[in-house]
Amino acid sequence: MFIGREAELRTLEKLYLEGSFQMVVLYGRRRVGKTTLISQFLSDKPSIFFTAQEVNDSLNLRQLSRRVYEFFGIPESAGAFDSWISAFEFLSEKAKEHQFVLAFDEFPYAVNANRALKSILQTAIDHSLKETSLFLILCGSQIGFMENEVLGYKSPLYGRRTAQIKLEGFDYYDSAKMLTGFSDEDKIKLYSCVGGTPHYLAQIKAGETFEDNIKRLFFDTSGYLFNEPLMLLHQELREPAMYNSIISAIAGGASKLNEIATKINENSPKVSKYLQTLVDLHIVQKIYPFGENQQNSRKGIYRIADFCYDFWYRFVFPYKQEIESGSGDLIADTLAFGEGLSTYIGKPPFENICLQYMRRANRKGKLPFTATAFGSWWGTDPISKSQADFDVVVANRNEKQIILGECKWTGSINISAETEKLHDKKHLLSEYNERFFYLFTRTPPRSELNQQTKVVTQEMLFDNDL
Repeated sequence: MFIGREAELRTLEKLYLEGSFQMVVLYGRRRVGKTTLISQFLSDKPSIFFTAQEVNDSLNLRQLSRRVYEFFGIPESAGAFDSWISAFEFLSEKAKEHQFVLAFDEFPYAVNANRALKSILQTAIDHSLKETSLFLILCGSQIGFMENEVLGYKSPLYGRRTAQIKLEGFDYYDSAKMLTGFSDEDKIKLYSCVGGTPHYLAQIKAGETFEDNIKRLFFDTSGYLFNEPLMLLHQELREPAMYNSIISAIAGGASKLNEIATKINENSPKVSKYLQTLVDLHIVQKIYPFGENQQNSRKGIYRIADFCYDFWYRFVFPYKQEIESGSGDLIADTLAFGEGLSTYIGKPPFENICLQYMRRANRKGKLPFTATAFGSWWGTDPISKSQADFDVVVANRNEKQIILGECKWTGSINISAETEKLHDKKHLLSEYNERFFYLFTRTPPRSELNQQTKVVTQEMLFDNDL
């Protein structure tokens, strides 16, 4: 069953209906569902799906020839194309006759085997393909390569793309569609641990409890996710040891550059370069207080962007040796479940989920106003002279309207007390005139609702109309 990706499919379908040459650059991290999306798009269209391999140029060209010949009913005895130039010339002539799609998956592998391929394709586009109805999809998992060597202004292909799609993991709402049979609470817990990567979510078994799934996936040496983050780092990066140290430091609570550098005993300029690579790969994100000018702000902090990595580096990586010695269940029961899990989910996964909810509610027109900015805020309260924060900030800057929210992942809360705390901070972000207050809770409130504060319960996060 195909789940989510409605916006991406609409984009592809709209471009296809134009009937003109298209070069769509589609990229995203491994396992995020790029091939599934392309396959869904191609399901009712004449198409050639070619996946480059980590082999030499001759073998990749031979495999492309086979796919092209199969599509056009040409016997393999005709012999492979003698060059990429010949292949693109052939495709150009055919695309003048009728429209079809060429999905070129793992494009970086083909370029690594033939560094001239980007220039060859650029020449083919400029001299012949742009006058055809070929729908070309260039797909890749190496984010840095796709952004710099395909989309970057120094690339021969710069300016040739007609659209680009950076595929991200599912949000909590679409992830839940893959988690049938689980309670709302378990859907949140599973998403907080496994993240929104569709292939990881597919490993979750509906017939098992939340705890059994997590133990099988993370705390068993044969589990699918036991080594997954480490293996992906080895595939993407040349110095995984340094990156491991940095991610571990962030998982352990270090969030500022100097804190991370101190924790791993490295100088800040060196750590900063490695952090930027992790940000580019969307493994780590740098976030700023709402309203900060990111160009000159020094208040940015680092968080692990992928919940699977966050959970793994917090609960699996430090105890890998013990798990390998057969103590996986004990580690899970002692450290990863109970209060440790509740603390982890409360910040940042649950806060992130609440922000995702607000974005969905905004698209459906369910907020008090149409929001144009989302985030969280932290800083010094000028009245109390102490640190203060808002977990959720949603605003329309032009109209000076703002929603200030708190997220509480606890079994039960005192609505009156929490509302009072929230309103005690209403003087912050004072440039906004019209103010609304939201309180996000794990379970329905037991005390009387405060009319000035909208309470969003766990059940409401999964409203069918979102």
